[in-house]
Amino acid sequence: MKKKDRASIQKFNISDVVIYAVLGAFALVTLYLFIYTLAGSLNDAQDLAYGPIWLFPRKLTFASYIVTLEDTRLYRAFLNTFAAMAVCVVIGLLFTSCVAYAMSRKRLKGRKFFWSVNLITMFISGGMIPYYMVIMFVGLYNNYLVYIIPCIYSVFDMIVLANFFKSIDESLYESAVMDGANEFRIWLSIYIPVSKPALATIGLWIIVARWNSFMPTMLYTDKRESIWLMQYYLMRLIRDGDTPMKGDYYRLVNATTLSFAAIVVSSIPILCVYPFMNRFFSKGIMLGSLKG
Repeated sequence: MKKKDRASIQKFNISDVVIYAVLGAFALVTLYLFIYTLAGSLNDAQDLAYGPIWLFPRKLTFASYIVTLEDTRLYRAFLNTFAAMAVCVVIGLLFTSCVAYAMSRKRLKGRKFFWSVNLITMFISGGMIPYYMVIMFVGLYNNYLVYIIPCIYSVFDMIVLANFFKSIDESLYESAVMDGANEFRIWLSIYIPVSKPALATIGLWIIVARWNSFMPTMLYTDKRESIWLMQYYLMRLIRDGDTPMKGDYYRLVNATTLSFAAIVVSSIPILCVYPFMNRFFSKGIMLGSLKG
């Protein structure tokens, strides 16, 4: 036991201390920002004007949450975002994994050409104006599908999945071919089930990207309330403080406390989803980066 303890102590060198210290400091800063937002959302707005809240609210009130939750635009924006996110996850994983499986097969004709085309689109963009013109030309402007179709395929996600598929034992593929399975059956029945860590990682990336998206509403819609995304709603709330207030609550809230409350409310879904997918996250990234 003593030898093992000494070995473990020797392996824990100064570089590990520095890395853990930096990561710990980063975690504390990130956590404090959320605590600050939570404390500010629970504080009386008039009292907040006398000075910032550091850890705990000085005058506790739930008025900001009551006013925020009475705003019907919050629920409409939440439903718009959740629906787009769910569809993007399902269709995006299926389409991206299908392309990744094809690109992981060495016998694919024109494989190098397809890799080159994908990499070009990954590093070189046409720009915002040409992209806007394409959106207008295909009829996606002011259309709910503008939140879905552009996120169906990602070159970076495809590369991660393709590398993960390459790391799968080739004997599984050969056994399936000997049993008479075609490529579609092999992809759907073998590669998809054994790729849960990588798929969960890609799914989490899509969820976070969709949940934090507000540019499509700003650029590709006429900004009517029925088509707002959650982050665009928050941006309008933070910028304008435009929230319908009823009763006596208007004396206890202002634009700052309302924006704090809306930020906390909008963070709850991600905070609920992430712990269940975290165990796949690191594993999916590592396995997806083993082979080039």
